[in-house]
Amino acid sequence: MQSPLGRVLGLGSAKEGVEHWWMQRVTAIALVPLAIWFVIAALGTIGADRAAIVAWMHGPMSAVFAILLIVAVVYHLALGLQVVIEDYVHSEAWKLASIIVMRFWCIVLAGRGVLAVLTLAFAG
Repeated sequence: MQSPLGRVLGLGSAKEGVEHWWMQRVTAIALVPLAIWFVIAALGTIGADRAAIVAWMHGPMSAVFAILLIVAVVYHLALGLQVVIEDYVHSEAWKLASIIVMRFWCIVLAGRGVLAVLTLAFAG
């Protein structure tokens, strides 16, 4: 049950459920064109050697789109995993610990992905 003000503002009891829901939808929408770009780009590089991939990644748009894809995928992943953890881990201590560990590994995953793209983009 919500207060009338809560219904008008669209906020749940934790005051962040709607924002979480919207961010998951926004990242999903952003992933559609980025995934299409990636599939087309990946199909275009089938059979290419490392030098061709590095040359392709030297283009500024390729590196930017690849970084946007990595960040959007990992952020969408973190949002989804948080919901799963909140729904299925019942102990508050385990829930908090799981969310902290999950976010840490998502940051590591995104950082390594972005570093890999930047390494290819600026490879000499």
